[in-house]
Amino acid sequence: MLQFFAKYKPLAIVLGILSVIIIFSFYTLLKPKETLPIFQPDMVNAELVDTTVQFVRKYHKIADFELLNQNGETITQDTYKDKIYVADFFFTTCLTICPIMTGHMLEIQERLKNDPEVLLLSHTVIPAADSVPQLKKYALEKGVNDEKWNLVTGDKKQIYDLARKSYIATKDDGDGGPYDMIHTENFILVDKEKRIRGFYDGTNAESIEDLMKDIKILKAEY
Repeated sequence: MLQFFAKYKPLAIVLGILSVIIIFSFYTLLKPKETLPIFQPDMVNAELVDTTVQFVRKYHKIADFELLNQNGETITQDTYKDKIYVADFFFTTCLTICPIMTGHMLEIQERLKNDPEVLLLSHTVIPAADSVPQLKKYALEKGVNDEKWNLVTGDKKQIYDLARKSYIATKDDGDGGPYDMIHTENFILVDKEKRIRGFYDGTNAESIEDLMKDIKILKAEY
């Protein structure tokens, strides 16, 4: 009996290996591919959404824009053409959540420094104070990589509309002033088709890890 098993041992090993390969192949084929949701305005907290787009359920995209970055360069949607990017809203003199958010953006910048497919975009919510020179000063102080990360300023109404109608990520300040808003801690993940694929707490380290994982999932779609 022992001689019988010894004779067919190599065959048994080969069959065992083949079985493992076949089982793994079936598992891989049957396992659903991870994908990210495509966020629409009606999926988001109504406080963060302008009433004109609050009930939009499909086809939502980031609107075209034209703003100035920390170097005085014109930044438009074409700057981010065929790119995945992470967007947020801030102002340079903020002493509450902004330093933490900026720190996490710097971490993302460092971790993605060799990845040309992913960029960063930060919009000031106080463009009157955050002029191009002020943004440049802030960028130099914080260590912003100009090739990776644009800090942008410009027309207040345009930034307000982007925040409330496109990125659906900031609150109206409620005081009746024109285009005044309260920025939130949201980081927004945008795909190459200008669609929102995720929201993340820019003050929370665990949420940043979720963002990094989701960037990998999103990149796999392309």
